[in-house]
Amino acid sequence: MITPAHLPYGGIATFVRAPLVEPQGSWRTDVAVLGVPYDIALGFRPGARFAPRALREASLRSVPPFTGLDGQTRLGGVTFADAGDVVLPSLEPELMQARTTTAAQALRERCTLPVFLGGDHSVTFPLLRAFADVPELHVVQLDAHLDFTDVRNDTRWSNSSPFRRAVETLPNLVHITTIGLRGLRFDPEAVAAARARSHSLIPMTDVQSDLPAVLQSLPRDRNVYISVDVDGLDPSVIPGTSSPEPDGFTYAQAMAVLAATARHNRVVGLDLVELAPNLDPTGRSELLCARLIMETLCEVFEASGHE
Repeated sequence: MITPAHLPYGGIATFVRAPLVEPQGSWRTDVAVLGVPYDIALGFRPGARFAPRALREASLRSVPPFTGLDGQTRLGGVTFADAGDVVLPSLEPELMQARTTTAAQALRERCTLPVFLGGDHSVTFPLLRAFADVPELHVVQLDAHLDFTDVRNDTRWSNSSPFRRAVETLPNLVHITTIGLRGLRFDPEAVAAARARSHSLIPMTDVQSDLPAVLQSLPRDRNVYISVDVDGLDPSVIPGTSSPEPDGFTYAQAMAVLAATARHNRVVGLDLVELAPNLDPTGRSELLCARLIMETLCEVFEASGHE
């Protein structure tokens, strides 16, 4: 029988064709992937619930190991598992949070680096709760928006509030660096609250005017959780997102930030959120997002001494 595994459009779509496992199973691996298909906390266009499935399909275009033009092998020998999706309620945010935290904790027990596929940005709060035991945790957030709002539209659980809820809940979360901020609408109270905690708020204009200085300002020798909101990238690069903002990261700029973060820190977790594949009929948004994840993993494992 001829297997379709070498064809990106054939076979069953798990992330990079990794074995499909139960989050609470007896498996062990280097990288484990978990989907959180949830988007009822959005303030604008829905569709991020479809992202985990789209990212799995897109990942079949770039299955490791990779061999570059220079002959270097990347992610050779790194093992992967796909733990499927969190089983989520439709309209119960606190139940979503509880189930997501439990699943993320199970993932952490069984892998070196968990990768989470959102979902809107509200899912980052329950994901971060699974890292409550990590000492002096730092977050590096690529985002057009601060996502530090206290209350929006009478709710404390929107995609505008994950990091506000996280710092209220997790005493080990000591610092957040947000890069790529831009747009016409900012909540003054949220900005003041983030600055009062001495968080680093780096506007996109700084990235454009002096990227090397931005890279130098990133955390070093820290335990870092990376959260990539895809609206941080310019909509000409990734149009498939709920709330696009013009004049964002190029792919190369985003990868420069992610590579520098990976090379100089201990990356303990990674999420990618706010991808809405239904808003991009070309399909390039999910292809580039899957590529961004894989290149970040290359940097993480090369920094740790793995080929």
